[in-house]
Amino acid sequence: MTLRLDYNNMMSHMLGTEGIAQAEIDSLSAKIANANAAMVAKRAAGKMAWRDLPYNQSQVVQDINAYVAEVKDDIDAFVVLGIGGSALGPMAVQQALNHPFYNELPREKRGGYPKLYVVDNVDPERLVYLFQTIDPARCLFNVISKSGSTSETMSQFMIVQKLLEEKIGKEAAKKLIVCTTDAASGNLITIAKQEGYRYFIIPSAVGGRFSELTPVGLLPAAFCGIDIAGLLEGAAQMDKLCAPDDICKNAPHMFALLHYIGMTRGKNITVVMPYADSLKFISDWFAQLWAESLGKQYDLEGNVVNVGQTPVKALGVTDQHSQVQLYAEGPFDKIIVLLGVDEYRETITIPKTYGDMPSLGFLGGVTHNQLIKTEQDATEYALTKAGRMNMTITLPKVTPQTLGQLLYFFEVATAYAGELMNIDAFDQPGVEEGKNATYAMFGRPGYEEKKAELDAAPAKDAKFVI
Repeated sequence: MTLRLDYNNMMSHMLGTEGIAQAEIDSLSAKIANANAAMVAKRAAGKMAWRDLPYNQSQVVQDINAYVAEVKDDIDAFVVLGIGGSALGPMAVQQALNHPFYNELPREKRGGYPKLYVVDNVDPERLVYLFQTIDPARCLFNVISKSGSTSETMSQFMIVQKLLEEKIGKEAAKKLIVCTTDAASGNLITIAKQEGYRYFIIPSAVGGRFSELTPVGLLPAAFCGIDIAGLLEGAAQMDKLCAPDDICKNAPHMFALLHYIGMTRGKNITVVMPYADSLKFISDWFAQLWAESLGKQYDLEGNVVNVGQTPVKALGVTDQHSQVQLYAEGPFDKIIVLLGVDEYRETITIPKTYGDMPSLGFLGGVTHNQLIKTEQDATEYALTKAGRMNMTITLPKVTPQTLGQLLYFFEVATAYAGELMNIDAFDQPGVEEGKNATYAMFGRPGYEEKKAELDAAPAKDAKFVI
């Protein structure tokens, strides 16, 4: 089973002058060839190490599955302490592949696996309320930080560590903390070895937002009974489909090219709108991947370009009643990506009730499966009729394999878009500026110059506060 990309509604034969003509794609053949060559060269040079994950994680999968089997019966919950991709990826995979009310199910209906909680913010209420919900002494806490200096995650870790050691003692606490981090550099690997915590390794050349197919995502998924080998298998399938140089046969590359052309026409927003609750959090995960990778001030030559596209998340059919009005009749500044599935995992039929009321009777005997698919088709039609660029990615069914394909599809598309835009899709200087300012405000050693810069910033004027 392979996902498919339908981009008819991006093209001029469907949208007229608002669409893209094949001749426009053909005119970019040199840029496409350069992007293809750059993708191959960077992969060969180890600059896209995430592309090798479908092939080099076999031993990691074995180690993770053995660890899960060893400890899962001794814990009630698996708690992720992470932020960014370390949280968004595990949440997206869990939502996609497990029961939507997984934590509310009795343990036997969860296959004997623990509950999953993801703590991805430092709102002071978050951990307090979590501790009121769980028994920390019956939880395994997964600290995810490649550098071990992520303030949010490491502050959570220090709180949890202290709580556990006070509650059950230092030796017992060791068994309830597992780290996911870099093999050699950073604070967390040092702490893990010093304290005797179990740890798993993030390959050093794999960045955070591309790390879902490392232990960052594989460990939480395995603790929820998800087939992590299947995720990697699906990613490998998609990797093979990314091989053709002919962009008309390479779906991730075409996805990126269409967005690139759209951006040149002022389509500075892309909306990802799944028509399946299981794929709801894929939009959140994609938003980080797309925004952090492509929103850049400088191109590869150091020119100021201020490029990027704002990702927006929506959910069909929910947001037909909240956002689609804007998409159909608002500014022509968006590309809408619909995510659909051919086959849902459950079927439910609407009773043949109120047949004497025409506005309700037509629904009798129809399944919700038919209703949601019809509403997706209707939204697609309405957007196209209004001249709005849209495309559809369809999964035959949501499985570990097809989800692995989708994750890898978006990663390759993001990297390829970066090549077309002539920017570095793998750095994040805008994020680092905020991090550095935080460090300086707290007086972290080494950030004195940044602290002086902050102290010299203009003061706020009270007359503009009302």
